[in-house]
Amino acid sequence: MLKVENLTVAYGNIKAVDNVSFDVREGEIATLIGANGAGKSSTLRALSGLTPYGGSISYGGQDLRSVPAHGIVALGMAQVPEGRGIFGNLTVWENLKLATWQRKDKQGIAEDMGRVFDVFPVLEKRLRQLGGTLSGGEQQMLAVGRALMSKSKMMLLDEPSMGLAPMLVRDIFRIIADINRAGTTILLVEQNAHMALSLAARAYVLETGRMILAGSGKDLLGDPRIKEAYLGGQ
Repeated sequence: MLKVENLTVAYGNIKAVDNVSFDVREGEIATLIGANGAGKSSTLRALSGLTPYGGSISYGGQDLRSVPAHGIVALGMAQVPEGRGIFGNLTVWENLKLATWQRKDKQGIAEDMGRVFDVFPVLEKRLRQLGGTLSGGEQQMLAVGRALMSKSKMMLLDEPSMGLAPMLVRDIFRIIADINRAGTTILLVEQNAHMALSLAARAYVLETGRMILAGSGKDLLGDPRIKEAYLGGQ
């Protein structure tokens, strides 16, 4: 579904991502893990058309080089950004409705709104509340719900557990698994390596912009190098 070849992202003379290649198959959860500064978010920004890059990215067999960011969303790939990126001065309903601006299928929009409320019942209760007044966990739910409203076939999740209490982290990962089972392919960028590897079919490890390891989530979870570097030796 997604194929990345020799991806390079540079900020001036600094290479944030250096010659990285990976792919994500339709229907799976794949994860990119690594420490701060490893190049994970820069990779997602390139995939979403938000930053210039070298190499090639194709989605569903289509080269994304000349596709603008809004066009990538229209193709069915949406990002839930680090820090949630909701519009705090808009209501929950307005945030969700905003994601449908490219859609013409009113019936489909209504059905997807119902799906969001099935997954996140609290959002229906907060429908007229300003996004900026929601709790951190609720804002994360709103960010994921907004991506669902864009009718995304593939979701790029950037640090969905950041800043959340442990109980909410478990809830968010459970919801990610539910969304995947319902048919959405997911690329997960996450510092909580244990949760990410437990969930993902395949995993890729970035270190200072380079791909250093790849394998199944299960295999990497048991890899001594991963345990030492990312799981506190457990």
